[in-house]
Amino acid sequence: MKKRIVCLTLALILSAAQVVSVSASREEELREEQAWTSAQLDATYSRIDELWWAKEQLQNEIAALDESLVNVMVSIDVLKGDISDKEAAIAQTQTDLTKAQKAKDKQYEAMKKRIQYLYEKGGDDAWFQMMMGAENLSELLTKAEYTQKMYDYDRERLEVYANTIEQVQTLSQRYESEKAELESMKQEYEAESANLQWQIDEKQSASADCDNEIAYAQQMATEYANLIAEQQAEIERLEAERIAAEEEARRQAEAEAAAAAAAAAEAEAQAQEEAEPVYDEEGNEVDVYEAAESGETVYDEEGNEVDASEAVYSSSGTDYDEYGNVIDSDNTVSDTSQYTSSGSGTGSSVVDYATQFVGNPYVWGGTSLTDGADCSGFVQSVYSNFGVSLPRTSYEQQNAGYEVPYSEAQAGDLICYGGHVAIYMGDGKIVHASNSVDGIKVSDNAAYRTILSVRRLV
Repeated sequence: MKKRIVCLTLALILSAAQVVSVSASREEELREEQAWTSAQLDATYSRIDELWWAKEQLQNEIAALDESLVNVMVSIDVLKGDISDKEAAIAQTQTDLTKAQKAKDKQYEAMKKRIQYLYEKGGDDAWFQMMMGAENLSELLTKAEYTQKMYDYDRERLEVYANTIEQVQTLSQRYESEKAELESMKQEYEAESANLQWQIDEKQSASADCDNEIAYAQQMATEYANLIAEQQAEIERLEAERIAAEEEARRQAEAEAAAAAAAAAEAEAQAQEEAEPVYDEEGNEVDVYEAAESGETVYDEEGNEVDASEAVYSSSGTDYDEYGNVIDSDNTVSDTSQYTSSGSGTGSSVVDYATQFVGNPYVWGGTSLTDGADCSGFVQSVYSNFGVSLPRTSYEQQNAGYEVPYSEAQAGDLICYGGHVAIYMGDGKIVHASNSVDGIKVSDNAAYRTILSVRRLV
């Protein structure tokens, strides 16, 4: 009877624990969502750092381009001055050329007039007339020398003017060539200036894009931070509700267990009254319950040996097995291990089958091994393939099969955590539907969280 009361109390407490399973499961999901949000926040901060670095690089490049542009603009201004000087020099050579040409023409006209005068006065005999008209040899020589000097002077001046014209023309041509070269350089610098300005505009546009991306990323970071705070507040609220619910469920379970114990005691007392008497070997009447607990051999009124346990457990009108579990009318045992294997799979075959779906997505509330499942949906669907019927939630699955120590865990066992469940692979590894970020995966450390129970199904 005492065993029966203890079993009944444990069953009530386990049932009470299942009352808060949905809230705790949601709490676990929120923690996973919060972990994902935190990862997104970290990635956003990393992106902001990258954008700031890119912007700094762009600003450095813009500064270098600005410096080059300034140098090019200075060069263009210098070239403009040089071109202006060349234009002035060309203009001066044109003036000098004009003056030299006029001087040459004037000198040439004067020489022609002198020669014309000589011929007009003396014709072909000009030299003869000059000599005949001289009063003496000295005057003749003087006149001849003067005439020769006049001819030499005219020729010399004509040659000087001709050389001057040639030099001025050569200088003008050189100035024109130099001016053309300067203008070509000016055009090249102007093209370089335009190219530099285009590059600066492109870099400034890219920098503005960085500013926009940084602003957006900072906005997203703020939203992620706010979401994490909201998730944390919700987790704390659910945790408080879960603790309160667990306390209330425990209190109710204890009250129900006490009531059940009282009812059982009353039933026991009534059974004692109604139970058929039993006797020891000397024929003395003995207490049937004490005999059942001690395993003493007893006899009925006819002296036939009877089983004291059967006499006790059948006297109340309810049938029990040797562990105090209630046996239903269909001869099945009602206990907390109602979900057991009816299939033929081995632990290793379960693991082989489960690992085929590694990499598939995690979906809250899902049970599809291909399109997405949560932790308990994944376990349920894997074992369903081997004919093992399991409940839907991780808390209910903690009562499936029978418990074994973690040190004796084998491939195919369930590793049960708070709000989570996985399939043990052996060598400290598990396969499970982890979270929305990692999906269905293999983890190398089965003890990465506190293990509440290890359940053997196959």
